[in-house]
Amino acid sequence: MSKLFLSFLFSPLQHTRVWIPDPDEVWRSAEIIKDYKEGDKSLQLKLEDETLYEYPVDLQGNELPFLRNPDILVGQNDLTALSYLHEPAVLHNLKVRFLESNHIYTYCGIVLVAINPYEQLPIYEQDVIYAYSGQNMGDMDPHIFAVAEEAYKQMARDEKNQSIIVSGESGAGKTVSAKYAMRFFATVGGSASETNIEAKVLASSPIMEAIGNAKTTRNDNSSRFGKYIQIGFDKRYHIIGANMRTYLLEKSRVVFQAEDERNYHIFYQLCASSSLPEFKDFGLTCAEDFFYTSQGGDTSIDGVDDADDFEKTRHAFTLLGVKESHQMTIFRIIAAILHLGNLEIQGERDGEVCYVSGEDEHLSNFCSLLGVEYGQMQHWLCHRKLVTTAETYVKSMSLHQVVNARNALAKHIYAQLFNWIVQHINKALHTTVKQHSFIGVLDIYGFETFEVNSFEQFCINYANEKLQQQFNSHVFKLEQEEYMKEGIPWTLIDFDDNQPCIDLIEAKLGILDLLDEECKVPKGTDQNWAQKLYDRHAASQHFQKPRMSNTSFIVLHFADKVEYQSEGFLEKNRDTVYEEQINILKASKYQMVADLFQEEKDAVAAAAVQKGAPRISVRSARPAFKAANKEHRKTVGHQFRNSLQLLMETLNATTPHYVRCIKPNDEKLPFKFDPKRAVQQLRACGVLETIRISAAGFPSRWSYPDFFNRYRVLMNKRDLSKNDKKQICQTLLKDLIKDPDKFQFGRTKIFFRAGQVAYLEKLRADKFRAATIMIQKTVRGWLQRAKYRRLRQATLTLQRHVRGHLARRLFEHLRRTRAAIILQRQYRMLRMRRAFLRVRNATLTIQAFARGMFVRRIYHQMLAEHKATVLQRFARGWLARVRFRRARAAAVLLQCHWRRLRARRQLQALRIEARSAQHLKKLNIGMENKVVQLQRKVDEQNKENKLLNEQLSMLTSAHSSEVEKLKKELQQYQQSRQGDGNQLLSLQEEMERLRMELERAHGEREVMEDSYGKERDLLRKRISDLEEENALLKQEKEELNSRILCQSEDEFARNTVEENIQMKKELEEERSRYQNLVKDYASLEQRYDNLRDEITIIKTPGHRRNPSNQSSLESDSNNPSICTSEIGDTEDAIQQVEEIGMEKAAMDMTLFLKLQKRVRELELERKKLQAQLEKKEQESKKAQVIETRTEVTSEHEDFAYNSLKRQELESENKKLKNELNELRKAIADHATQNNSSNDVQDSYNLLLNQLKSASEELEVRKEEVLILRSQIMKAAQQKETGKNMESTSPSASWPNSDRHVDQEDAIEAYQGMCETNRKTEDWGYLNEDGELGLAYQGLKQVARLLEAQLQDQRREHEEEMEAMRNHMDLMQEELENQQQAFLQSLQLSPEVQVELGLQQEITRLTNENLDLKELLEKLEKNEKKLKKQLKIYMKKVQDFEASQTMVPAERRPHERNMQVAVQRKEKDFQGMLEYYKEDEPLLIRNLITDLKPQAVSATVPCLPAYILYMCIRHADYINDDQKVHSLLTSTINGVKKVLKKHQDDFEMTSFWLANTCRLRHCLKQYSGEEVFMTQNTAKQNEHCLKNFDLTEYRQVMEQLSIQIYQQLINIAGGILQPMIVSAVLENEGIQGLSSVKPMGYRKYSSNSAEGDSSYSLDEMIRQLNTFHSIMCDQGLDPEIIQQVFKQLFYMINAIALNNLLLRKDVCSWSTGMQLRFNISQLEEWLRGKNLQQSGAAETLNPLIQAAQLLQLKKKTSEDAEAICSLCTSLTTQQIVKILNLYTPVNEFEERVTVAFIRNIQKQLQERNDPPQLLLDFKHTFPVLFPFNPSAITMDSIHLPASLNLDFLNKV
Repeated sequence: MSKLFLSFLFSPLQHTRVWIPDPDEVWRSAEIIKDYKEGDKSLQLKLEDETLYEYPVDLQGNELPFLRNPDILVGQNDLTALSYLHEPAVLHNLKVRFLESNHIYTYCGIVLVAINPYEQLPIYEQDVIYAYSGQNMGDMDPHIFAVAEEAYKQMARDEKNQSIIVSGESGAGKTVSAKYAMRFFATVGGSASETNIEAKVLASSPIMEAIGNAKTTRNDNSSRFGKYIQIGFDKRYHIIGANMRTYLLEKSRVVFQAEDERNYHIFYQLCASSSLPEFKDFGLTCAEDFFYTSQGGDTSIDGVDDADDFEKTRHAFTLLGVKESHQMTIFRIIAAILHLGNLEIQGERDGEVCYVSGEDEHLSNFCSLLGVEYGQMQHWLCHRKLVTTAETYVKSMSLHQVVNARNALAKHIYAQLFNWIVQHINKALHTTVKQHSFIGVLDIYGFETFEVNSFEQFCINYANEKLQQQFNSHVFKLEQEEYMKEGIPWTLIDFDDNQPCIDLIEAKLGILDLLDEECKVPKGTDQNWAQKLYDRHAASQHFQKPRMSNTSFIVLHFADKVEYQSEGFLEKNRDTVYEEQINILKASKYQMVADLFQEEKDAVAAAAVQKGAPRISVRSARPAFKAANKEHRKTVGHQFRNSLQLLMETLNATTPHYVRCIKPNDEKLPFKFDPKRAVQQLRACGVLETIRISAAGFPSRWSYPDFFNRYRVLMNKRDLSKNDKKQICQTLLKDLIKDPDKFQFGRTKIFFRAGQVAYLEKLRADKFRAATIMIQKTVRGWLQRAKYRRLRQATLTLQRHVRGHLARRLFEHLRRTRAAIILQRQYRMLRMRRAFLRVRNATLTIQAFARGMFVRRIYHQMLAEHKATVLQRFARGWLARVRFRRARAAAVLLQCHWRRLRARRQLQALRIEARSAQHLKKLNIGMENKVVQLQRKVDEQNKENKLLNEQLSMLTSAHSSEVEKLKKELQQYQQSRQGDGNQLLSLQEEMERLRMELERAHGEREVMEDSYGKERDLLRKRISDLEEENALLKQEKEELNSRILCQSEDEFARNTVEENIQMKKELEEERSRYQNLVKDYASLEQRYDNLRDEITIIKTPGHRRNPSNQSSLESDSNNPSICTSEIGDTEDAIQQVEEIGMEKAAMDMTLFLKLQKRVRELELERKKLQAQLEKKEQESKKAQVIETRTEVTSEHEDFAYNSLKRQELESENKKLKNELNELRKAIADHATQNNSSNDVQDSYNLLLNQLKSASEELEVRKEEVLILRSQIMKAAQQKETGKNMESTSPSASWPNSDRHVDQEDAIEAYQGMCETNRKTEDWGYLNEDGELGLAYQGLKQVARLLEAQLQDQRREHEEEMEAMRNHMDLMQEELENQQQAFLQSLQLSPEVQVELGLQQEITRLTNENLDLKELLEKLEKNEKKLKKQLKIYMKKVQDFEASQTMVPAERRPHERNMQVAVQRKEKDFQGMLEYYKEDEPLLIRNLITDLKPQAVSATVPCLPAYILYMCIRHADYINDDQKVHSLLTSTINGVKKVLKKHQDDFEMTSFWLANTCRLRHCLKQYSGEEVFMTQNTAKQNEHCLKNFDLTEYRQVMEQLSIQIYQQLINIAGGILQPMIVSAVLENEGIQGLSSVKPMGYRKYSSNSAEGDSSYSLDEMIRQLNTFHSIMCDQGLDPEIIQQVFKQLFYMINAIALNNLLLRKDVCSWSTGMQLRFNISQLEEWLRGKNLQQSGAAETLNPLIQAAQLLQLKKKTSEDAEAICSLCTSLTTQQIVKILNLYTPVNEFEERVTVAFIRNIQKQLQERNDPPQLLLDFKHTFPVLFPFNPSAITMDSIHLPASLNLDFLNKV
């Protein structure tokens, strides 16, 4: 009750504003202009248009106008927060929010009122979903997401199923609201598996819209059926499945559409896509050609593309798993329905008999599409079967009956298809996982009333009656629970119960029962049924009979009374389809068509079977139809009543949430509000009933702190001094409101009756008004006094200045008079002087000109005489020279003729002398001497040859016997191998020829090199010329650029800045994408680990696989091991890949280049080998003899050497055994004699050392002897082979003739051996070990060894020749390539030539670099193999020494004591730590896994990183790549394991981020690269790595650092996120502004009863201090710290601004001031921490501008311009949103007008702002890790004992 008489208690009636009824606007605002006096019959009112109006008053009939709420309450988020709760207040509040603020959502208690804007709004993006997720209902602006979040939260908290009931009339937006609610659940509760069930849930919407939605006069996409979608969740509240129930499909729309309406969308979509190839056989054309789709007129919808929607529908079918064949069958059935509607039915005998033409194309298409027989369908469409007890008749039907039967068949086919699609959607959404809970979304039709209401409207309104009853009981229950929880006495509230109306419809003998009975009557009619209703229910309060009709009836529903036309009720309730037609369809050749019409089980029985299941059954609520002649078949009304009963049972078992959709106008215009239509729907949907129930009790509710802060201005100082706010509030209310029934004190809230808050607001406003008047009075008095003082001071100043001005003017006059006299005197004197000077100057000028003329005449005469003299002189000289030249030429000619004559005479004399004999004798005198000398030299050589022949004969006689044997063997060999000599000659000739060719090739190569050098010089010269020319052009270009630059310097600078900004932006985006990839990789890795853990848990203990704990990062970390290891060639690389595993051995670019190069080399080698093979085949016959001899010689040589070695080893073994036995015997004797002596061990060691030295010396001597023997045997065999070859081939030369010294050495060695044999008498002494005998025996093999040596040399020579030939081919090919490239380059421009030359040079250097690197790796590989072998041998030696050393057990303690007592000189620490391979897990555990940051807090920051680097350095020092790889891989895995274990520990994450970055810095600082060593000291340069390049590991470390950084941001963000809103937006930084908080704000959150979780700004700053101190103490780089706080401050800005944009209560002037103060505190904190350069302050700019926007004036166009120029960091949508949300919280403030907002939008049209309203608070800036070298040297680091690293040894 908020009628006018309530105001008598508070104030006079004058100026009170009220609401009066209006026929056009429903309610109209007015103001009382005259106080009401007792006895007055009317009120004097003034309307808003200034017109006067007299309103009659009836106090007895309670006909008083409604009071209007204060302006401060207009636009509230919750209608129940209004002080006066009634229909006009609700309507006005919705209108203001919808039109002025563009807010479509408003709370009304537990109901969300949604007004359709008929325009797409940017309030449903993903960011908005995240903004509402986790928020309490009431904290944010009303939204469908808030209701969905409340349902989701209550499901998780109470573990109870929830329902969201969306209702409203057609076109109100029910389907869209339900769709957005499901999108919220799909986003927040995404499925945990890979089934993407949430995508399937959303994909069902386009299918259901296509087959169940149609265009009506009220809505272009109206749902013509009701549906209830259950979304199932598991225990983790992830979506696991869904199911759908449908209610009352409007089948009549298939065959009939009203004007301006359409059939279901699927028909038009199929017609629009009829041109597709797969639909050619359907016989479809445009929709205008079919009767079932053209009855409404226009077949299209503006802005809708049916073909595009059809593709979306097909895609949705595919996504839900519907087979392609089933899809085609569905479209085939729909096309058949269209053809069925176009049948041409022809009548005879006045329409009593009908038939269908046998040539009807549409019937043919219908039968072919459904796969039925044409003749049967043609017959039974026009006939029916009558069955009696005796026989069966076939009767023809009339034209009207045939049309009805055809339409019934079409409706039945479509209904069955609809049910089949729903069932398959449910199957696709079904899950086998056990459902824990569900949330249901009910999208059902609202209350409907039309001019003609039929059976469909009756069922719809019946369902709304049931839902309204449930809604009323739920609202009443919530109010009761609220009062009981607060301890307020509960009084019953009367509310309208619609149970009588429900009984009228569904009770026994109610409307539905009578309808079913009439349907059972054989000849029942609609008129008879209406008459029965009149007779039965005439006395009911909710039933009426119209006066002017006998076939209609009126039902008084809760919303309105509706008149129903009974015509068609029986037919629609029966839903008759003839059995013969159904049987034809059952016999279809298409299995799916036949299955559609098979009889199903009873729906009730099916529901009973499923009732025991753990979840609600997955089925359609629309049962299947059965044959028409079955008596037990249920009617449509009965089926609908049963399905509605099941729905109500489901809703009663859940917690409901209500969404009421309102249609603002019938024209579908955006943001147009029709009050009549809105009030009609508000009454129909129960919103006003909620208001009435709330108003009957205590609608306004305030918490004690909010009430205290709001109304503290009404309290006195004595009350404010108390500490108990609750007691202060109670005292204040008792003083202000005398009637105790107007309010109640609860436990946490104060409850007020309607109107009491308005009264308190009036008192508060009066208090402020009185204070304002006092302030104004004082200020105005002060201003007047200040004005008087300013006027008096101004008057005195003016007088002083005027008097001074007059005195200065008199003085100026006197001074001017004196100055005039002086000027006159001076002027006269000047005029006379000027006249005198003018006359004197004229005289002097005349004299000067006369004298000059006379002097010039004399000068000209002298000049002429001088010129004549000069001409005469030159003429005489020329004549004298001509005469001299003529005489000289004649003398020279005479001399030449005389000299030629004398030369001819001398030539004749010399010719005669040359022909004489005396001259020849003189020439031959020297030649005789030369011939004598040559003859002497020949004689000397002959003597030498004789001596050599004598020596050879001596050697031959000494070995005659051996030579004879060899000759015999050679003869035999020659007999078997004839022709070897000829082959040898041919080989030698071939060799000579090849040598000639090689020399010729060398000559050609030199010529080519010379020509190449000349061409290269020419090219270089040409290039130098071009470079000079290019330099000149560049200089000219620079001059032009400088000129242009001077002309447009400002523009160029601006463009440069923009380009730099763009490049930086692109770099940031690229870095962001890279780090997002790293982040996605980390999340995928985490997801993989979680799945692996789940699989491990699920598997039984008896059969488990070892899960791979090697992450992808570990595999990446293995790459460097392959790069830095010794990959010498391709085979080694492949072998290593096989050893490591294909997962770990990911090939890097270097290996790829090597393999590519190796492939090219193998291809070339294959070609060369093929060419060589062809040559070898040609020469195979020639080489058979040489190969045979080589094999024999090698066999003899191997046999000789092996026999020598065996005999030597046997003799040596005997000697060693004898010596060992003697030594053991001596030691044993010595030990028995000195058993108690301490020198036993020393003597034993001494003897052992002597034994070792003797054995080593023996080994050396043995090797020397063997080498000497082999050389002697080779020399003898070579000599013998040479003799044999001399005897066989006289032309054959000595094999080693070019090495004469080696031959003489062999002969001398042989003679020495012979001489020794002759002189030796004591054979036993010289041959005690058999050495001389073996040497003598081996001497026989000398000849054979020499022959083998010859063959080896020949083979080497051939190989060398072949290699030279190949090298020449390569050089030739390379030269041709270079010539070709050179010719190509000459055709190019100079610039391109230079670039091409550079590219070729780079390519050549790259190839050379790869070759050198490959060679280096081969050498390193060989070196490491040798080192490994050396280690193995050393280990074997150590083992041998250990086995030989027999130390008694009682002597070992003494030995250990002696070792401890030895003092060792300490060496300098080199900054390396050594550990054994088996200690690596212990190192990782102590240094990483089990390490706490507190353990190293007092040491050097990042100590673990330094220790790890020192271990890596030692591994590099000993050149152990496996150790480096293992340590780094274990380190990375250990860090990841620690981070996974401490996912929420900021300190641990920051600690390992600092250590990872420091380790990466160390790997850079000590990598040996000059770019990282610029800041190193000389000592630090000594600590650089020597052997390994760990560049790839640095990259892996960077990726790990990015992952740790992102985890750090997530942890810090998770800690800060709950603090941000309360600390930044709600924190009372300025005391005294909290009183302006909006009033009447109610929270319906499920968490409202929980404890206060608000945070102050100081708490958030303390948390930031904690973060900063942790990161600084742990040695994190300052640049990274700055980036961390930049990211955190961006998150603070984004969350606070998003919350501000979604909350009306914080958009006020006072909030802007508080917000600006809080931001200044954060900025001050940044300055205090020296973080102002981090960019964190700039991220707060949008929030700062939002605070300034709240504080600026918002009236004039100048204010709009100021706002547009100031708010550059806010988008247009954000600015408009804040202005729409701006709420005045005092009477002195004004609302932002709509015109001002339109002005802002107009000025901001040119902005290209993104469409998103909210900021992405999850956006992360790309992180940079700058290089930060350390000043600490490795040798200065101390290892604390607390780390338990005793196994590490300092090197």
